[in-house]
Amino acid sequence: MQRVSVICVGKLKERFYTDAAAEYLKRLSRYCKAEVIELPEERLPEAPSPAQIEAALSREADAVRGKLPQGCLLIALCVEGKLCSSEELAAFLSESAVRGGSHVVFLIGSSFGLHPSLKAMAAKRLSLSPMTFPHHLARVMLLEQIYRAYQINSGSRYHK
Repeated sequence: MQRVSVICVGKLKERFYTDAAAEYLKRLSRYCKAEVIELPEERLPEAPSPAQIEAALSREADAVRGKLPQGCLLIALCVEGKLCSSEELAAFLSESAVRGGSHVVFLIGSSFGLHPSLKAMAAKRLSLSPMTFPHHLARVMLLEQIYRAYQINSGSRYHK
């Protein structure tokens, strides 16, 4: 059974987000071993300088690297990532499993994004949309799309 981890910099606070994420994790349990790993977002002043942002992203990247399983297939969510359809994501997950990708890790950065070193480590850069979404909503959307991908691969009618 494939393992899927979603590493998120930042914690969910609102109950409706946590409930939605928990629902998709429960649904995913039929298809893979799914987990969400939350890491704390670095605190920054109201109007941080570029140097302060860089330092915060660097510290967040260190924390992320400490949680990455050895040999995982890393997918970084970022604005410059590639847009893909639900069917393309399903095919990617299926193909990675066939090629021995037993542990896929999706990475959602903080409100200032991801450190360039993490993007460079990623096997794939993915964008959910050209629109901007709150990171909390992006997490729920990603979990739904992972669930949808497994539904597509199983031939379910969930995907219309």
